[in-house]
Amino acid sequence: MVGALCGCWFRLGGARPLIPFGPTVVQTSMSRSQVALLGLGLLLIFLLYVGLPGPPEQNSWFWGDPNVTVLAGLTPGNSPIFYREVLPLNPAHRVEVVLLHGKAFNSHTWEQLGTLQLLSQRGYRAVALDLPGAAVAFFEERARQLGLGCQKVEVAPGYVVTVLTWPGTNPALSSILLNSHTDVVPVFKEHWSHDPFEAFKDSEGYIYARGAQDMKCVSIQYLEAVRRLKVEGHRFPRTIHMTFVPDEEVGGHQGMELFVQRPEFHALRAGFALDEGIANPTDAFTVFYSERSPWWVRVTSTGRPGHGSLFIEDTAAEKLHKVVSSILAFREKEWQRLQSNPHLKEGAVTSVNLTKLEGGVAYNVVPATMSASFDFRVAPDVDFKAFEEQLQSWCQAAGEGVTLEFAQKWMHPQVTPTDDSNPWWAAFSRVCKDMNLSLEPEIMPAATDSRFIRAVGVPALGFSPLNRTPVLLHDHDERLHEAVFLRGVDIYTRLLPALASVPALPSES
Repeated sequence: MVGALCGCWFRLGGARPLIPFGPTVVQTSMSRSQVALLGLGLLLIFLLYVGLPGPPEQNSWFWGDPNVTVLAGLTPGNSPIFYREVLPLNPAHRVEVVLLHGKAFNSHTWEQLGTLQLLSQRGYRAVALDLPGAAVAFFEERARQLGLGCQKVEVAPGYVVTVLTWPGTNPALSSILLNSHTDVVPVFKEHWSHDPFEAFKDSEGYIYARGAQDMKCVSIQYLEAVRRLKVEGHRFPRTIHMTFVPDEEVGGHQGMELFVQRPEFHALRAGFALDEGIANPTDAFTVFYSERSPWWVRVTSTGRPGHGSLFIEDTAAEKLHKVVSSILAFREKEWQRLQSNPHLKEGAVTSVNLTKLEGGVAYNVVPATMSASFDFRVAPDVDFKAFEEQLQSWCQAAGEGVTLEFAQKWMHPQVTPTDDSNPWWAAFSRVCKDMNLSLEPEIMPAATDSRFIRAVGVPALGFSPLNRTPVLLHDHDERLHEAVFLRGVDIYTRLLPALASVPALPSES
């Protein structure tokens, strides 16, 4: 364990691991900094040797204590880091152990080795961190293996967009952009049937993993389709770019939203984009041609405070209640409109949910300020100016001292045409027809990075080739059947040649 820990520690410090598992690595020439790192490493070994009790008697490190619960999640803040953590079973020592990510070790490795469980049993709190960069390194290696260009664009500190490029034969034509994201949402491991980060395949062929549907599957389907086509010796007129962005699950504000404004994106000369879609439990495939706009609204109400035993007039709660009632009445109206029209899909109406209520300091104190937060998803055909005026009028009708502010307000909805006037749609739908794939074009009810791509004038479709699959993105036991995954590779292997061979458009003449 100490050797592995030191290997990771030296990795973080910038040198190659000096004491990994396996044969010892000998460095014949060492700079002053390397000597210093070696000295610090030896000191760390000594301190751990003195401070840590020895392991229990057993034949193998590969063990686990059924009484130890391994927690998993993301650290808070703008640069979240995935971690696995165990708490001490016995009275804790003052030392807490941090296990760092290295080339050969990640948090899952530390759990498999039994290191986390051992430390917990011996009374230590231990946290294993997956430091950023592993996904980028993975795509760099895939680019090398496939003979693709690879570009890394740091759009914000610590946020890297990786671009893999397969050049076309006619650089005068605009390119095809295949987008996916590398981040995933947190898990509650105790609710999973299998380790959510192990990609466990059961006897029926279902692959259990966070990201199995959203959207590691699509990232790998892109790569495998490109690999197949290159192995078969194909070349196409249009260049194909694959972009892998870091933060879609938290809004894309440190990823695609910044990337589309940078010269590196403009240099891609994207003419059409594919991005993530969603699973469909029927035989059909869902295709998104637009998205609802997220508006996150916080309504704040101020009023007279006082003792909780009194009938106080003009309180913050009374006025906030009026606004909440108006918004929830609107919600009910939109819900009834959706229910009464079988031709409407959820993305075609505006949804809203009350997500936070804040205010008050004690049971017997009437608060002077209270607030309510709402998640609106505004349909693309809504008059945004009129809708905002409606929100303001509900606040004004509630009384003085009621205001609203926006935490997020997307104002640039775009619609990608789904008829033959759009040559990209014509090529896309023709392949699907030839493969007997039934398509269900819809407006995406949530938000993806496609909204940023469409906003800069690039038509985009949201498409994940996952039919006959229950919708389990962000859910416990997210899973995908291997047959569905492999069929998706076949679909992209047919789609990419058609899209990359669309004849020159009038704007490209």
